[in-house]
Amino acid sequence: MANRVAAIDVGLKRIGTAICLDGKIVLPQNPILRKSRNQAARDVSSFLREWNIDTLVVGIPDGSSKEEMQRRIRHFVSLLDFNGNIEYIDEGFTSYEAKEATKGVIKHKKDGKIDSIAAQKILERWLLGR
Repeated sequence: MANRVAAIDVGLKRIGTAICLDGKIVLPQNPILRKSRNQAARDVSSFLREWNIDTLVVGIPDGSSKEEMQRRIRHFVSLLDFNGNIEYIDEGFTSYEAKEATKGVIKHKKDGKIDSIAAQKILERWLLGR
């Protein structure tokens, strides 16, 4: 069983990141700011190497109306320099859950904290579903 897992919440401006190194506790990490697709792919690849990640869980929107975003996310993941296992999971409502969970705790600035908490929610959902 893979024991070093990361999740990403891919957005057009920011990529939320979270890790789970023990199969139990999920920790949000610093988001990756996206200046270009290639720069973001390099930064995510470095993040995965830095944490020695075995499995990458990628949040993906569900439903036919979201096909364009699904295609963009899958293309982005194809640019990663990562040889581990990649799993896609429905990210439905994780951004909303992240905003609700942090109401009054952190200001909802565009610094990516919410994106990384959404990645945390994605990874927690994946761990529960295994």
